[in-house]
Amino acid sequence: MKRKRFSIEQIVAVLRQAELGMPVADVIRQVGISEQTFYRWKKQYAGMQSDQVRELKQLQEENARLKKLVAELSLDKAILQDVLSKNVWSAPALQGEHCRSDACQFA
Repeated sequence: MKRKRFSIEQIVAVLRQAELGMPVADVIRQVGISEQTFYRWKKQYAGMQSDQVRELKQLQEENARLKKLVAELSLDKAILQDVLSKNVWSAPALQGEHCRSDACQFA
């Protein structure tokens, strides 16, 4: 059976039908969803307007994006700290004649 995706507006409309007194069994039969789906929607979106639900979705997406960014930056920081903890000046290419930068002349 093909899975149908409902928009936020459709979900809010389905929940509103039940709030207005239509029996849940009739609502889920009319829309073609399971009772479990209806109650999951009710738990997530009960009492919200469609614009509030849309804003909630945007905030969740932004939160996920920021969490990913924090994870990437934390990894970058750990890599840089690992590199700094090692003795960089002991590398053969940076010692003696091979190094021509001012920083190597003071080492």
